[in-house]
Amino acid sequence: MGTKSKAALLLLLAVLGIALGGGTAHADGAPTGADIQVAQTLGVRELTVIIRRVDVTPSPLRVDVVTHQGTAPGTLHLTAAADGVMSSQADVVLGDEPGVYSGNLQVDKPGPWLLSLSDGAGPAATIPFLVPARVVPPWEKATYGGFVAAGAFLLIALVVGVRAKRTAYALIPAGGMIAAIAVAVTGALLSASTPPPPAPGSQLDPTFDNVTDPYANAQLSTVDYSRPPVNLAVHTAPGGLRLALTDGATGLPVDDLLVHDNALVHLVLVSPSGRMRHLHPVRVGPGDYRVSLADPEAGTYAVAAELVRRGGGVQLARSTVDMSGTAAPAPEPPGAGPRTVDGTPVELTISPGTPTTVTAHFRTGDLQPWLGMLGHLIVAGPITGPDVGAAAAKAPTWAHVHAMTPPVAGQVDRPDETVAAYGPDVSFTYTFATPGRYRIWLQAERGYRVLTIPAVVDVPTTGAGR
Repeated sequence: MGTKSKAALLLLLAVLGIALGGGTAHADGAPTGADIQVAQTLGVRELTVIIRRVDVTPSPLRVDVVTHQGTAPGTLHLTAAADGVMSSQADVVLGDEPGVYSGNLQVDKPGPWLLSLSDGAGPAATIPFLVPARVVPPWEKATYGGFVAAGAFLLIALVVGVRAKRTAYALIPAGGMIAAIAVAVTGALLSASTPPPPAPGSQLDPTFDNVTDPYANAQLSTVDYSRPPVNLAVHTAPGGLRLALTDGATGLPVDDLLVHDNALVHLVLVSPSGRMRHLHPVRVGPGDYRVSLADPEAGTYAVAAELVRRGGGVQLARSTVDMSGTAAPAPEPPGAGPRTVDGTPVELTISPGTPTTVTAHFRTGDLQPWLGMLGHLIVAGPITGPDVGAAAAKAPTWAHVHAMTPPVAGQVDRPDETVAAYGPDVSFTYTFATPGRYRIWLQAERGYRVLTIPAVVDVPTTGAGR
């Protein structure tokens, strides 16, 4: 073999080595998928359902269910379904002690799925989730395809050059090789500036085609991803409430909610005496959410539903509902100072000003994240009159403030409730827009118990924002 032929063969091997690379190529340089944490108020149980990440299919699907203090033992029936066809089912037996209980299901293809949970005592909760696909972007196809084509053209050029009487014929496949290398290099250079496709589930409606090939099914320059606001209608139902979510333009049921801060819907209820409940209604059908209420107070409740619609951003829908019940009213809470909540000592400090700092100090640093956050602060006001629920529903200020967990370098998923390493202080910063008397409710989790700390804040004229 001549020197030129050997050099050409080495070049061919090098090109093929680049083309074949080091294994399977992944979209955007990393596997897709992440754990999904969804809070669910299922009957009398407040649960956190963790759907563990799935990278390939077919694959086992692990589901962890976190229970809290006071959760009754029992059995949850889980099913996983795609396109209305059940793929697998399993039971999760909840014990007397709060903590994590697990079950295993199976998923056999990428795309939109539904996880169903039922305790046999009420309607089943259904949680939409996506199983991702390994997607090769167009620029990567062009790069790999170009190098493979270049190797093929080079091989043809060698054969023609060796066997043909006129070596000039080898220039034709050689030209094809150069063109293929140009395509490959161009694809590699453009990869950094190529915009990613709209994400199925968060921007595109989740279909099998959108998940498996989002580039082919996305019109990047013409699609408007915005959605109209959601209309909220609240109805009393046996043992609780029914929330009807409809599209503000068409009136059709809304079925494109996204998991936001570990829930599909954050429902805050304020009773006539000022008792606050932060619940997470279960989805029983398109636009149909249910939540149980044990022994409510009689009177008017303030209702606030915080949600995220695909393409619509965070929305807050407020309403009222009249409930009948026999629960005793809650006393008016104090302001700053020490107190004991569900057996846990805590001291609340309020530093007035613009902005105001509200801090709950616990004696130990063993707090757990709840809904992905170290703490939550609900603010309503100014409140006037004895009927707190009716006043909160009409209050000009309604806010939901977070205390974030400290970030951990290299950690993609948020810590779940098995991590008890935070505190002892939980602080919030908030600017009150107008003077007056406000009701606030601070929430944090310790020992798998969600603690709710109510307080009254009197904002003077000089302490309110301008």
